[in-house]
Amino acid sequence: MIKRWLLAGVVTGIIDCLFSSVLVIFFYKSTFARLWKGVASVLLGKGALEGGTRTVLIGLAMHFGVALAWSAVFLILWKSSAWIRRVADSRGGVLVLAVFYGPLIWMVMSFVVIPLLAHRPPNINYRWWVQLFGHIFFVAIPIISVITVRPGPARAEASRAGT
Repeated sequence: MIKRWLLAGVVTGIIDCLFSSVLVIFFYKSTFARLWKGVASVLLGKGALEGGTRTVLIGLAMHFGVALAWSAVFLILWKSSAWIRRVADSRGGVLVLAVFYGPLIWMVMSFVVIPLLAHRPPNINYRWWVQLFGHIFFVAIPIISVITVRPGPARAEASRAGT
């Protein structure tokens, strides 16, 4: 289970990093460094926006830490819920779960975690909505897929057993 959790966190971190970076660079006309300094500023304060490479690396480390945390949450839910395992094993089940889990992740992060750490309310604009829907495809699907999907005929049996 630890390998599955680590893989889910790393894969999700990479996919979401690419998604966020493409958005920021090509659509929001900012920079890769500015994106990750912004993430670091949640913990370090607004001064992080003036930081250098170390601040970018802190932002990236935070990003991967969050991906690992949400992967752990889903792994615990999957292990403890026969219903989630049944849905995951059904046709389209990963997408069904992702439609709920992705937006849940974004809402908890934007309404609870970030405001508690950064002491600022969320800014609900079109970028917020892009993230809400993007979390279905670029966060929840990778987490759920890595944790639940198994190749071959052993998939259903192993999933029922919660392994």
